[in-house]
Amino acid sequence: MKYTLEDIPYILEGQKSFFKEGNTKDLAFRIKQLKKLLAAMKKFEQPLYDALWHDLHKSEPESYLCEISIVTGEIRSHIKHLRRWAKTERVKTPLTHFPSKSRIIKEPLGNTLIISPWNYPVTLLLCPLVGAISAGCTAVLKPSPYVPQISDVLRQIIEDTFEPKYVALIEGHRDVNTALLEQRWDLIFFTGSPKLGKTVMAAAAKNLTPVVLELGGKSPCIVDKDADIKKAAMRIAWGKTLNSGQTCIAPDYLMLHHDIKEEFVNEFRKAIVKLHGENIQKSPNFVRMVNDKAFNRVIGYLKDGHVLAGGHYDASDRYIEPTLLDDVDPNSPVMTDEIFGPIFPIIDFSSIDEVIKFITEREKPLAFYYFGNRSKGWDVLKKTTSGGACVNDTIMHFANAKMPFGGVGNSGMGRYHGKNSFEAFTHRRSVIDTPNWIDLPFRYMPYKFIGLMKKILG
Repeated sequence: MKYTLEDIPYILEGQKSFFKEGNTKDLAFRIKQLKKLLAAMKKFEQPLYDALWHDLHKSEPESYLCEISIVTGEIRSHIKHLRRWAKTERVKTPLTHFPSKSRIIKEPLGNTLIISPWNYPVTLLLCPLVGAISAGCTAVLKPSPYVPQISDVLRQIIEDTFEPKYVALIEGHRDVNTALLEQRWDLIFFTGSPKLGKTVMAAAAKNLTPVVLELGGKSPCIVDKDADIKKAAMRIAWGKTLNSGQTCIAPDYLMLHHDIKEEFVNEFRKAIVKLHGENIQKSPNFVRMVNDKAFNRVIGYLKDGHVLAGGHYDASDRYIEPTLLDDVDPNSPVMTDEIFGPIFPIIDFSSIDEVIKFITEREKPLAFYYFGNRSKGWDVLKKTTSGGACVNDTIMHFANAKMPFGGVGNSGMGRYHGKNSFEAFTHRRSVIDTPNWIDLPFRYMPYKFIGLMKKILG
């Protein structure tokens, strides 16, 4: 069923009661729910493919690689490792605490809210849910209204798999977001723009609710003069045209060493043809802008520079050709807004110091890409910062579930994937367990043994 605004307080109240009963703390229960979600992914796999094609023109192979396989891989990882992750940790205890023992126990944070965007609507909703289930939390899910058919299938998955007192999905627009954010949660997990992230954080602050914010920003892509230009062009073209650039970690702007600029532009053109064919609009693997508003926003950036490659678009199909844009003003909209589309502004440089200065004077990006000598790449990484990074590649750091994914500064806070997803929804509770068979006098007033204590502690 589709819930209304009026249902929200009752759903949350039901989840609070369910959590307080301790149902979700049992590891066997959590693993059973993860297995149920895995089975549901299999059952609804084809409807998800159909919906992703309908709403985003996302092909089945790309939907599998960037959506389905990531979610199912995450689920399997949690099923395999959950018992180990959830184990109570033994911690060394200082001599001053003798005969106490120190432990860290893993507790679920409680009732959580997960708000996801439209660009990877399956991955960015269900991967956090896996973390919530794994940690022993309840969850209310809020998908994006901009991909209605996908959201409808996701709602069917949740209703088919879970009771609403445990996991519920609520559809709607900003009024629903506002109503959800007015409730008191134990964690809010939000994926979206930095602007909306500030709104979420402000709402969470009213109740001192912790947040995980997976945001975005202007992720730079540097191609130095000693880069393998052909490979760089192919990997960058793939990373930029994946989901038609509607990826939070898409390379946002290019910084090209002027010695290799012309060669790179030529190789980029060739790479686009290899990836999508001579007629890109007919490629089954080239995604469309999500709606007319996004289309009009992105083509508006074309006026901010000179088109070196691409530049064609079709409003009736929400199609925008991969485009290289030269002669851009660093203060123009295309260089200050997150593009979220297949337009690629170029900044020339002659010294890597120029690059480092340019990047560090701006907001900290979610991703950072360097193409060139690997040792030089590591040196550049040490002088800059970002949520994640690749040397001689793009996007692929997201695909390794063994590494944390998240932003820094304006690009977000908190991290998830694999064990980090479990930890994002978990409270690490420190416990000192002290027996009664002896009671050392060191800590008690009037501190007669303070001199001895100083000798012991050195």
